Amino acid sequence: GLPFFFAADRDDAAVQVIIPGADDGQSAAELLGRIMNPPFFPIGPQQLRGDWRFDLVQSGEHSYGPWMVTSLEIPHGGGRTFGFRVSDGVRSIAYLPDHRPTALGLGHDGFGELHPAALELATDVDVLIHGAPYTGAELERADDYGHSTIPYALNLAQRCRVKRLVLTHHAPLRTDDELDLLATLVRPMGMPVSFAYEGMTLDVA
Repeated sequence: GLPFFFAADRDDAAVQVIIPGADDGQSAAELLGRIMNPPFFPIGPQQLRGDWRFDLVQSGEHSYGPWMVTSLEIPHGGGRTFGFRVSDGVRSIAYLPDHRPTALGLGHDGFGELHPAALELATDVDVLIHGAPYTGAELERADDYGHSTIPYALNLAQRCRVKRLVLTHHAPLRTDDELDLLATLVRPMGMPVSFAYEGMTLDVA
């Protein structure tokens, strides 16, 4: 949750939070308050320390300081989810969080359709950060929870000529040793692949 983002939840912080807009006209703070409020959480968004601003974003191109951000809706289930592409005009990063590509079809390999939004966001980026909690053998569970599999993320990255792929949002019960073993099995041609870990930094300069 946001209160555990210690770099931001402090008295001298100035934070802008931008989330996908819903169709019911609620504000960003109201949307966050659905899950970040008692009894689900001890405090609401307005009780965070520092100067916080909550805004909505829709699909399209946006400018935030020196950054150009493309936000596109990607299929998930149980709520609206966006993927993002961020660029300074020289380097670019794409982030595709929770999503269920099989919602648009099984695709040629059965792990999900390489849908237009994913292709637009990921094509030719320097780094693709992709949520992929499950293996190919766990496709049914991935579908149940609205997630992607590792083979889907690899296929997307190769199709889009991604320079580096970082897999994240690991299955909650997966141990570090199990992730290390998966990492030894994931060896696609043409790009480095890594599994995200706490404290990881990425250099895209």
